[in-house]
Amino acid sequence: MKIVVFSAQPYDERSFDEVLQRDYASRGFELIYQKATLSVQTVALAEGSEAVCAFVNDQLDAPVLETLHGYGVRAILLRCAGFNNIDLEAARRLGLFVARVPAYSPEAVAEHTVALILALNRQIHRAYNRVREGNFMLDGLLGFNLHGKTVGVVGTGKIGMATARILKGFGCRVLGLDLYETAEFAALGEYVALDVLLAESDVVSLHCPLSDATRHLIGAASLARIKPGAMLVNTSRGGLIDTHAVVAALKSRRLSALAIDVYEQESQLFFHDRSSDIIDDDVFMRLMTFPNVIVTGHQGFFTVEALREIAETTLHNLDCFVSGRACGNVLAGDT
Repeated sequence: MKIVVFSAQPYDERSFDEVLQRDYASRGFELIYQKATLSVQTVALAEGSEAVCAFVNDQLDAPVLETLHGYGVRAILLRCAGFNNIDLEAARRLGLFVARVPAYSPEAVAEHTVALILALNRQIHRAYNRVREGNFMLDGLLGFNLHGKTVGVVGTGKIGMATARILKGFGCRVLGLDLYETAEFAALGEYVALDVLLAESDVVSLHCPLSDATRHLIGAASLARIKPGAMLVNTSRGGLIDTHAVVAALKSRRLSALAIDVYEQESQLFFHDRSSDIIDDDVFMRLMTFPNVIVTGHQGFFTVEALREIAETTLHNLDCFVSGRACGNVLAGDT
């Protein structure tokens, strides 16, 4: 069975090949790796395959799905937790099997989140550059004790919960917001309304999925209610933030600092080497001018353990599809 893997990086090939040889060597799965992002322009690369494997910035709208179906593709394997990049209604109409990786090493993203908070607060990025240039002055690098501060966690699923546990260990007061409140979070923090979370949190960390209800959750209106001088961190979905509004909040000093591992228009930037190109995204480039902003290129998940879990779960989903076994990670279609 031929499976085309889009947006494939060398580390994807290594992790998938390792799991394939270890667990599925006799299944006849042939993985064909393509560096290209899946879109209307590149969908022809999937011709002759029976399944495609896609990542966060691959385009899986109705026209792409219809073309894939016409090529004989019957399974869409998402090697990520989010699925806002796929038209599930179109997938169901076409009878496509769609499965995802619902969770992979939540601690990886949580640890990256806390690393960003610490780096921003203690200005590690600026200190690193200063010392390399022989400047050992401390003026301008003043931070605050994280111990005793209030952190608002928006979204208390697996990643949000892992983040909350770490921050609780630092001695933080942890506030939470989620449609589905859990006793696990309530045992170490306090659920509050969004307005309360924004008004009382020294750090606001986003960990919720992207939907029509959460798109631009952090915009001009919510930033007007945020605690003056708060730090904002987003390691979840780029669309949760209205970047124009955040730039304005940074300029007005309403926000003291921003760290993002995701960006609403990231598909043309992240997972690509643009170091020799002119980046024509004016909003992104404006963000990069702020000394109190840290941007990482969607690397929160990027650990050995997470890559292994992604490969294992994705190939498990494929095996369920081929064998007709029930799959707990299905978004559309039957096994």
